Amino acid sequence: MLKLIIGIVLGAILSVVAIWQTAGKLMFEETVSPFTVEETVARIQHNVQAAGNGWALFGLRYPTRPVEAEGVSVLPVIAIEACSPKYSGPILKDDRTRFLSLLMPCKISVYKKSDGKVYIGTMNAGLIGKLFGPLVAETMEHVVADQKKFLEFDPTKPAPALILPKAGGEGGGGGAAAGGC
Repeated sequence: MLKLIIGIVLGAILSVVAIWQTAGKLMFEETVSPFTVEETVARIQHNVQAAGNGWALFGLRYPTRPVEAEGVSVLPVIAIEACSPKYSGPILKDDRTRFLSLLMPCKISVYKKSDGKVYIGTMNAGLIGKLFGPLVAETMEHVVADQKKFLEFDPTKPAPALILPKAGGEGGGGGAAAGGC
């Protein structure tokens, strides 16, 4: 009986460790881009605008700027923010899911690593959606389909221009519904 209890406890501990080690890889996805950071961002921006379903650019964020302002040298990181009121509206209207506003607007991070490659980081919206019930799961499946379109690049087409944020702040860059999502 003691061996059974010890086996169950060890199995539980190993399961927790395995989940701890893999959770980050499940929640976030990372793909390599064949382009520079700026060109990748520009291509994603233009794909967001072309995706339909109410998607609009909400802004660009440069998370390295405060770090660099402290005198620390870091590789470039640019976060693209986009939103579709078509998808955010039902979630924000429901008291049970309004806390998911923490995940809005959708963010796509483009960054360079020390291996010299440029990467695109996204949240695994499909998995996250399944954690919060049928309304969010169904909505996030649509987001996943659109997000795939954002990351499809035609290397035969010339690079589009980077869409810079509007004057007066880092938000903007194409505008979304009043105030974004």
